[in-house]
Amino acid sequence: MTLSKKPYKGCRDFFPKEMRERNFLFDAMKSAAESFAYEPFDGPMVEEVELYKAKSGEELINEQIYEFTDRGGRHVAIRPEMTPTVARMVAQIAKQASKPIRWYSIPNLMRYEKPQRGRLREHWQFNVDIFGAPQYLGEIEVLSVVSQLMESFGADKEMFGIQINDREIVDFIFNEVIKVDAQKSYRLYKIIDKSKKVDRQALEKMTSEVLEDASQQKLFYSYLELTSFEKLVTFLKEHSYPELTAFESFVQKLKNSQAWQYTEYDPAIVRGLDYYTGVVFEVFDKHPDNKRAIAGGGAYANLLQIFNEPALGGIGFGMGDVTLKDFLISHNLMPKLDTAQNDVFLTYMDEQGENLAMTTAHNLRKAGLKVETNLGVMKFKKLFKTAESKGHTNVAIIGEDEIKNSSVTLKNLQERKQETFSVDDIESITNFLKQG
Repeated sequence: MTLSKKPYKGCRDFFPKEMRERNFLFDAMKSAAESFAYEPFDGPMVEEVELYKAKSGEELINEQIYEFTDRGGRHVAIRPEMTPTVARMVAQIAKQASKPIRWYSIPNLMRYEKPQRGRLREHWQFNVDIFGAPQYLGEIEVLSVVSQLMESFGADKEMFGIQINDREIVDFIFNEVIKVDAQKSYRLYKIIDKSKKVDRQALEKMTSEVLEDASQQKLFYSYLELTSFEKLVTFLKEHSYPELTAFESFVQKLKNSQAWQYTEYDPAIVRGLDYYTGVVFEVFDKHPDNKRAIAGGGAYANLLQIFNEPALGGIGFGMGDVTLKDFLISHNLMPKLDTAQNDVFLTYMDEQGENLAMTTAHNLRKAGLKVETNLGVMKFKKLFKTAESKGHTNVAIIGEDEIKNSSVTLKNLQERKQETFSVDDIESITNFLKQG
């Protein structure tokens, strides 16, 4: 049998070019999180299936997880998401840790999905979570982290938006306004989650199967037709929502935040995972060729209780590397990373220069420079063509004269600038290379 050279379906090989692009994304993610003082964490690739059954949605459990029984008879799964893991880890230290707890991670995740644009079976996901923050302030901060990341790429409000809803409000509307039981409420959530993907006729058919009463249907459609925070507040006033003051305070704080210019209210945003209890949101791409969610998250008040720990409110989001990269490409924000980003290509023209070249390269690396040394003598006529093909801006040449004088000649290929330095003058060499 001949083995396939292709990766497993829905997974990717990362050649150096793809790794440069991935590192570009990861560096921006880390920078955004750490600018808000979030700390990195990680967890195991494999968790017990029960961890996901406790709070994740039916679709994830029944259709998407990679599960198996290990040699010890334990029912486990390759992690499909990170929130249950972060909750498990926070539960271990929640009592003694200073609040709020700010963590981020970029884990590798696996879900058995149909591979398509923006969706693969294996991906990396930027996760940001805060636990124990005062009401709504954690939400504001997490939304600001999202905004900070998108702004760092040069994205603006014409390119992306943040659609927001609150599941506590949705619960109130279902339970106290439309007055349905828990089973029908769950089914209405699933209808809302699909409402943007179907036409009106299909929506009405799904709704009538759950709500037989015409007055209930009218209230449900009235809710789905709310298009702004102002209209939502008016609707909630009409139906005596008990937490209206707190919600209005949240909207006011949001207006004063970094994220406000990107946000809009959307009644169809409820998120599919069952552990969300409060504010939920999705970051969406406005490009006509890529209209889709590129990130999503929300608040969860009771997640730690599955570990018999006291409730500790948290909020977080996840952003996949695939959807983020598609967004950047769609808006021409992805830099060209076809070649390696090194500081200098160092060559020697004569075998007698090998030792000097190796010593010089070593000293430059100690100074923090990235040096590619050509292994072996290089003919001068090949030097510049080779350097340019590798993406180098600077070349360092050790020829006959340089060997005699213990020096090195540097040339910047873009500016056509050339200088010769003593190999011991690392500071001047470094300055020349950094200026280029």
